[in-house]
Formats: sequence, structure tokens, C-alpha cells
Amino acid sequence: MSIHKEVKKVTTHVLQEMKLKGEKIAMLTGYDFTMAKILDQAGVDIILVGDSASNVMAGHETTLPITLDQMIYHASSVIRGINRALVVVDLPFGSYQGDSKQALTSSIRIMKESGGHAVKLEGGAEVVESVRRILSAGIPVMGHLGLTPQSIYKFGTYTVRAKEDEEAEQLISDAKLLEATGCFALVVEKIPAALAKKVAESINIPVIGIGAGNGVDGQVLVSHDMLGINNEFNPRFLRKYHNLYEEMLGAFNMYIKDVRSGDFPNDKEQY
Repeated sequence: MSIHKEVKKVTTHVLQEMKLKGEKIAMLTGYDFTMAKILDQAGVDIILVGDSASNVMAGHETTLPITLDQMIYHASSVIRGINRALVVVDLPFGSYQGDSKQALTSSIRIMKESGGHAVKLEGGAEVVESVRRILSAGIPVMGHLGLTPQSIYKFGTYTVRAKEDEEAEQLISDAKLLEATGCFALVVEKIPAALAKKVAESINIPVIGIGAGNGVDGQVLVSHDMLGINNEFNPRFLRKYHNLYEEMLGAFNMYIKDVRSGDFPNDKEQY
């Protein structure tokens, strides 16, 4: 019997067991109660309350504008919808960089006010002090390497990271450092598949990829992207499992038509 089928509650320990047994981890983003309920019922292992809410829910161009208060709002909405999934909450830009005390305060607020199960932050050696301090309070931490969207203005582009040897070696070194510091898992974003596989093989904690090939321990996508609700985003790594944009548009069009023609509500739809 596979681990993910028999567990009633996904924990960091369960994810570790899944890696050991070679069972892939399925992770998707969620930002609200209704979506979280469906994701949980589907059996997703991890729901990431991503700072991608800044783009998907609020319409910002980058992930930078979303605040800690807004992340807590989204995370608490998700928590109310789940029974089984592990809920990981992104620490937003400006809530942890360069100040480990602030990182701890931000993480404690997320855990206390939302009920989330773990936090995620971007970066390697430069955030280790923050990781250490958050862990000292008993809060699980997930790392994030490769393309780190909060650093978009530093990179200047969302292209694939770590294609050069020097950056690839730094990424492996950062992955080992995050594991040694105590992170329970790692997301690697938009890096060459061969490098991602090497990272997953060189550390004992689960490595979850987005645009990082199939040699890692699990995958994550933004739910709105894989459902085809967001129809303007078409990177190579995205598989669209539906075209909800067209379906929703069609449903809204029909509703508007029925209201205007007087067809809705009919005799059975009124009191």
C-alpha cells in the first residue's frame, strides 16, 4: 500500500517517507477556502499558499507587493478548507530578508494567525540565519532555489537559472546547506532537469520541482495555470489539464443572455 493512500494527515515526516520509498509528492497552490476543499478532497499532498496570490488573485505584475497580512488572510482561508493536506505558506518579500528576528516574527504570525503548518522562503546561504531562527521556534521551513521570483529585479528576467557551471555548483551547495540547517523540503524552480535530478540525489530531503524536469521527488504548479483559468501564461513546463477560461466565459455568457431574455429565473426557480 502506498504511503499517500494510507495517511490521514500529511506531515513533514510523511513527505520524508515518500521520498525514501520513491513515491512522488503532488503539490498545488491554493489561496481560498473553496479551492482548498477541492484540492484536499482530490488528495493533493501539499497545498502551497503561494505569494503567487499577488499575481493570480490581486493582478500584480510581480510577487513583491503582497503583504504578510494578506498572506495570513489567504492561508487562514485555506486552512478552514482542509483535513489531510500539509499547508505551506510563503513568507512574502520584505518579511524575512536580511533580518532573522523579523523572519521569526513573520513566521510566528503566520503560524498563530492562520494555522498553517510550515513556511517557505527563497534563497540559499544568505537566508540561513533566518531559517535557523525560524526552526528554533519549532516552525518547519521549506526552502526555494533556482528562479526565485522575489528577486526578479535582481535577475531582470524569468528565464531558466543555473545553466552556467558556477551557478549550478552554488545551487547544489545551497541545497546541501539548507538541508544541513534543517529545512524539511526544497522547491527548485526553472533549472535544467539534469541539475535538478543531481540536487534530488545529493540531499536526503524531498526536492519538489517546477520547470525542473522529472528527476525530482515531486512537482508543484499554480492551480489557476494548470486549470487553464489564467489563459495568458504558457511556459514550456506548464501542462494545462483543462481550459476553464473558455468554460467559465461560456457559462457567464449564457447567464447574461438568459437574464436579458427573461428566461432566468423560470417558474421552477422562484418561490
